[in-house]
Amino acid sequence: MIYVARNAKDVAVSYYYFHQMAKMHPEPGTWEEFLDKFVAGKVSFGSWYDHVKGWWEKRNDYHILYLFYEDMKEDLKGEIQKLLKFLEKDLSEETVNKILYHSSFNVMKQNPNANYTTLTKEEMDHSVSPFMRK
Repeated sequence: MIYVARNAKDVAVSYYYFHQMAKMHPEPGTWEEFLDKFVAGKVSFGSWYDHVKGWWEKRNDYHILYLFYEDMKEDLKGEIQKLLKFLEKDLSEETVNKILYHSSFNVMKQNPNANYTTLTKEEMDHSVSPFMRK
């Protein structure tokens, strides 16, 4: 298993914008209202804290690679190398460079398979907020 955790503040901000544009979720209300719900775990998928903590604890009982989104942003190649080691894969430098290119934020932001632009405005309204903001 591979688990990627992200800073709670960044998750809350991202999730707030996601709730505004993804029409399958209820309106988030004001930032303050949403943040209160997020901290209390009263948002879709429940408590961020319980989820992250639960997977952190499972790493002691299962073969889990636990990565951090912020580390991926800072050193994507290093994190890909960790992933390859975990998967016991040895790839050529050319292939690793292709992975780096296709998993970069700017390329993924333009990729309809990653940015959800293939969904209708009734499902995800990208005029409210893009799925991949920054």
